Amino acid sequence: MGVFTLVVVGILLVIVAYGIMIFNNLVNLKHNVSKAWANIDVLLKQRHDELPKLVETCKQYMKFEQETLERVMKARAAVQTAQQAQDIKGLGEAEGALRLGLGRLFALAEAYPDLKTNQTFQHLQGRISGLENAIADRREFYNESVNVNNVRVEQFPDNVVAGMFGFRLFDLLEFAAAEKADVDVKQLFG
Repeated sequence: MGVFTLVVVGILLVIVAYGIMIFNNLVNLKHNVSKAWANIDVLLKQRHDELPKLVETCKQYMKFEQETLERVMKARAAVQTAQQAQDIKGLGEAEGALRLGLGRLFALAEAYPDLKTNQTFQHLQGRISGLENAIADRREFYNESVNVNNVRVEQFPDNVVAGMFGFRLFDLLEFAAAEKADVDVKQLFG
């Protein structure tokens, strides 16, 4: 073999090795997104199981607030539907509606002193609030994993390998704009 042939073979080996490195990095990023989603999924399921208990506890005291309780349960169902379909955009919208409903429920609970002092309500409120905080933290981790994956899938030369092997972009988990808006306290108690 001549020097030219050795150089060409060497260059091809370097290109193949680099392509394998890119492929392995893309696989790692894809699995990081899946792991981040699994963390959110677990928390959503835990909260999903706690919400009916909260609503039942509130029903005992909040006889005139059925609309708020029904809104929370509808939003809970929408979150579960989007979660099962892995519809990230739909989940973001449903999460926004659920969080608004829970905010209204907790605000209305202030008008019921017996409910506020009920230990079951206090426990469930604390548990759900803790899960909400954990979901927010995991959402941040998920969105960071998605962002890193999406940048790598779109940048050259990774996009060539990604296209060849079917690596895809993922959607960010964004909540509805209404959730980010300031709470209108007058509307809550109006």
